[in-house]
Amino acid sequence: MSQHVAVVGAGVIGLSSALLLQRSGYAVTIIARDFPGPFETMDPTTKINYTSPWGGAHNRWVPPHPSLPASLEREHAMSLRTFDHMKSLHASHPHTAGITFLQGIEYIESPGPEYLALSTPSNPNALNLPGFRLLDASELPADGKVTWGCEYDTWCVNPMVYCSFLLRRFVHRGGRVLQRELRRPEEAFSLLASEGEPGRKIAAVVNASGTGLVPDPAMTITRGQTCLVAEECDATVTRQNADGSWTFCVPRGFEGGTIIGGTKELNNWDAKPSMEVRARLLKRFAETYPKILGGKSEMTVIRDIVGRRPTRDGGPRVEGELVSGAGFVMHAYGLGGRGYELSWGVAEAVVEGVERHIKGAESKL
Repeated sequence: MSQHVAVVGAGVIGLSSALLLQRSGYAVTIIARDFPGPFETMDPTTKINYTSPWGGAHNRWVPPHPSLPASLEREHAMSLRTFDHMKSLHASHPHTAGITFLQGIEYIESPGPEYLALSTPSNPNALNLPGFRLLDASELPADGKVTWGCEYDTWCVNPMVYCSFLLRRFVHRGGRVLQRELRRPEEAFSLLASEGEPGRKIAAVVNASGTGLVPDPAMTITRGQTCLVAEECDATVTRQNADGSWTFCVPRGFEGGTIIGGTKELNNWDAKPSMEVRARLLKRFAETYPKILGGKSEMTVIRDIVGRRPTRDGGPRVEGELVSGAGFVMHAYGLGGRGYELSWGVAEAVVEGVERHIKGAESKL
């Protein structure tokens, strides 16, 4: 009988981890309060803490550098692994997985050393980013404020097409789902002991709950406001302004419109979107990338989005812990706004952590 692993959380990290655990031969149950469903019918207020539906859901390369937190080295490696997984999924399921490959464009008004390091004549692509090319001055926005730009190959997903695809794949391969709200990840051990198959022990619990469900002083939330518009864009575009604000778009593909953003507001719990912020976001992006207007005077708004990204100071927690009186918990939470772009890299680390624990436990028998 295969070992049984419970995954707490059905966001992009939980779904990706569950699928890779299945592929490694484990019986897997996902326990979550919220599961993927049609984006169009989802209530943005009651589901504000279910992060995955509201994400921009694309890959934006964040270059590590000695001047930046050391955790970015690990995150960059995870983003490269995720890129490979997305490429494979798109190749095998181009019409159903909700994945689109396209061009990514970066505009930086005041580039830091991590970007300037990509501009050295001797090695202009030290990180080996796929399709990387520096932009020349004629390709930058007309307002003259952007001093550095590049393009690269990237991907984006329509979040609920993609998450529903992952969940359907998981169930089709024998996975089990339980809709429950847990207060601690270790509750999963007793829950599955009472509802699971007789004689099957829970070997591990994966804590992909987003917030962590554990006391963690490094955890907070980042409020983000974006706007979903009907217009389609031909690239993901990100502009980092000199004042620290951001202007970006993430096409969702599959007739899902385009996300225009956005804000990053630490410790702001306000669930109500601001019409003033919406107007500013749309105006700034139209000025940065007027091509999205297609000759019109303004974009067609479908919905304002406010999401809460569970963010962890010092980087996401991806590590195992033996909880006294319960069992082994593999933590995978606190990814902030980088859940999608690190998802498969985190899932690989989850499988490695679970297997390391199980092999260690077996060697002691």
